[in-house]
Amino acid sequence: MEQKNNNFYKVFFPLSTQYDEKWIKKNSLGENVLYNLESLCEIISFNRGMRVLDLACGKAVSAIFLAKEFDVKVWAVDRNISASDNYERVKEMNCEDMVFPLNLNARKLPFPHAFFDVIIAVDSYMYFGTDEKYSPYIAQFLRPNGILGIVDICFSREINYLAEAPEFIRNEYKDKWFFVHSLDWWSKMLDKSGVLKVQTAEIVPQNEFIRSEYIKDFNGSRKKDYIAEAISKDDDMLLNIFRITATRSEKEISLRHYTKE
Repeated sequence: MEQKNNNFYKVFFPLSTQYDEKWIKKNSLGENVLYNLESLCEIISFNRGMRVLDLACGKAVSAIFLAKEFDVKVWAVDRNISASDNYERVKEMNCEDMVFPLNLNARKLPFPHAFFDVIIAVDSYMYFGTDEKYSPYIAQFLRPNGILGIVDICFSREINYLAEAPEFIRNEYKDKWFFVHSLDWWSKMLDKSGVLKVQTAEIVPQNEFIRSEYIKDFNGSRKKDYIAEAISKDDDMLLNIFRITATRSEKEISLRHYTKE
């Protein structure tokens, strides 16, 4: 059985399985961050030397992965994780010339317009990107035809009222789930900005496997995780992992209605 599981890992995640599992788990804030990232990378073409923004990168595992696997330069930004600590992790993996950690608020970025070829957000976009004004804001940092890539958790259907939430998340819905949406909601929200055009929007092919691994990672652990707990009670597949890519249009982006926090 263990051998079978190992084969599954390699089939689903041939790149991630080359990294030390203990290192990944130690430096992941929730589930194995590289599983979701590698799934997103399947639908984004990275070329050597590209400039990539890794939004809310956590402990920079995703940024290190992108640099090592695709030979791209990554600006790894996070509001809460020390840039100095991330830089130590970057140096340990010999990526200091390719990964640049910064402490930044995702809504107050200092980068030039049209600077990045790709912007990614792994398990983070729903915390700051559900505001409809954020789409044109973040798109300004992409070059025309550049790519925004998001991988995150979604509902299989939109929940519009508390009464529609299933019992296993209802008590925590107002604090932890109100900003989670359906895949259709995400697609419409990004498209309606007029500056981003959704290219791919789907549940990741490894969805059931990632869900089961997420639960397994926290079984018997003293560390609590409300998402893992919810997934373990989710018999109807309400909670799933989605991936979206959208390209920036060539038209000028107006931010006159955008107000920084």
